[in-house]
Amino acid sequence: MMAVKVLAVRYLANAAQGLCDALGVPKGYHSLAMLTTDSDDPTYIALDEATKAAEVKVCYGKSFYAGAPNATTPYAGEVIGILAAATPGAARSGMEAALAALERVGFEDVGGVPCLAYTVSRTGAFLAEQAGVREGTPLAYLIAPPLESMYAMDAALKAADVKLCKLFTPPSETNFGGGLLSGSRSACEAACAAFRDAVAQIARQPRES
Repeated sequence: MMAVKVLAVRYLANAAQGLCDALGVPKGYHSLAMLTTDSDDPTYIALDEATKAAEVKVCYGKSFYAGAPNATTPYAGEVIGILAAATPGAARSGMEAALAALERVGFEDVGGVPCLAYTVSRTGAFLAEQAGVREGTPLAYLIAPPLESMYAMDAALKAADVKLCKLFTPPSETNFGGGLLSGSRSACEAACAAFRDAVAQIARQPRES
């Protein structure tokens, strides 16, 4: 697994109302926790984990263009995530859960190609909203470079009884693609395996004869 590097973390115990309004923070959720990392999709999975561990909401999450190798400043990286909570303690608890998740989630090197094929066994509020499913629904979170992602997505959909909830068509901000698939946990795991195998096929033979 390619370890995710956490670049910056900051807390606002009582954020300015104007900032909260602009970010769409729910009423009463005036405590914020912010982070940047060098890998966006694992960070989104980690932010979802935060919503299961504490009374927090993901009020902002955005990838930066071109990816971490082309970051404009030392602590920008590839993504920013902001959690909102009613109390500073809840904001900090949510962030601590996100940081813990980042220690176990990351891209794999599949024959020299970066690939994320991760089963979220039980979605929290953030990914459930992104996928349009109920909280607690298992998801396969699948990401790879442009051609690999579309080819492998087909394999994932054919490998198990899963539903395509969201397709990330390339190019994304970081020039990758992929999607979110729902189904049983075992079906999501089978879809992840098929996705990973398809990416590996392209890594071995980029041009099909």
